[in-house]
Amino acid sequence: MPKSYITHLECSITGRADYKAGAVHGLSKAGRPLLARYDLDALKKDADRDEIWARSGGFWKWRELLPVQKDENVIALGEASTPILPCPKTAVLVGHEGELMVKDEGRLPTASFKARGLGVAVSMAKELGLTRLAMPTNGNAGSALAAYASRAGMETFIFCPEETPLINVTETSLQGGKIWRVNGMIDDCGKIVAAGKESMGWFDLSTLKEPYRLEGKKTLGLELAAQYDWELPDVIFFPTGGGTAVVGMWKAFNEMEALGWIGPKRPKMIVVQSSGCAPLARAYDAGEKHATRWENAATLASGIRVPQAVGDFIVLDIARASGGRVVAVDDDELMELWGESSRLEGMLLCPEGAAALLALKNGAHEGWIAPDDKVLVVNSGNGLKYEMPDTAGALDILKPIDFEGLT
Repeated sequence: MPKSYITHLECSITGRADYKAGAVHGLSKAGRPLLARYDLDALKKDADRDEIWARSGGFWKWRELLPVQKDENVIALGEASTPILPCPKTAVLVGHEGELMVKDEGRLPTASFKARGLGVAVSMAKELGLTRLAMPTNGNAGSALAAYASRAGMETFIFCPEETPLINVTETSLQGGKIWRVNGMIDDCGKIVAAGKESMGWFDLSTLKEPYRLEGKKTLGLELAAQYDWELPDVIFFPTGGGTAVVGMWKAFNEMEALGWIGPKRPKMIVVQSSGCAPLARAYDAGEKHATRWENAATLASGIRVPQAVGDFIVLDIARASGGRVVAVDDDELMELWGESSRLEGMLLCPEGAAALLALKNGAHEGWIAPDDKVLVVNSGNGLKYEMPDTAGALDILKPIDFEGLT
């Protein structure tokens, strides 16, 4: 199998680059995320982008740009590249005259994009000799961690807010995760993980508090670039809580340019939050570098209910550098659009994906999305993992059926 070209890790805020690859790391000494770095000059000479893209194995095909060194440590669950689907009817619905594509991450193992990050993080945990992992979650990350860790023979401790969808909780438990509901938000759950590290001996896999989930999320950017024939779309809408995927995609774009796989063009990155939990949007509007905690966070799109993120400054920098923005959308409108888009396209988005669509609708109406922009909306998970309204009628077989009344 291909080798990893990882060389070291670097602090995202100070640039300090003396963190060794192949060692257990959490945050940097400055308390900020670490970024894996690779020998891109050597990889540029050794690898061909089209040959890599032609491989099987889903996100594992990008082994040269992933940190796992040994084949026996790769934990796989049948990953495949997720499709990018045209949605012309939904484009009309939201008022966008140009191309609208949706990348459906709900096709991954455990039915969300969280499989990318946790698949790589768990594989690295195995490579580093870790056997007990812990993490806070709003749902999908917990089920992905449980699945990959159980396959690797690891023990997992997972803490989620009380409002976490039941299907996520039961899925996590059935796949071997030890899970607890907590009467607080995801950052409160994170505090429990941090407080238990010494006594429980677990490793903290919280968002951006270790460097390897980010590398898995990076594969989303690598994959979509290949699917667009190495010419990135004009705008990417992404529903965002902790921001790992946004940071990962941007990192992928920079690495691909250094490799000569793409040019300097970057999409405008539209970071989408809910008006009920919008710390990044508030910080963006205020011109701040960091986001303060959002109190009393509440949204039906549970995956983006993150009151405070350790990588806030990176996400804000990306939105600004790309010419994009951070926006918040209303829950009531989000849920209405969720149903409408599903009926039009036969593709059941998750509420977070619907939030991204609603942001596009607002952008088209307000004029900050151009009519000819090529737009990609990332649907982060499968809508079946969320509570849906019961709209079925009822028939009594003991009475005559009014078939014309069924229309």
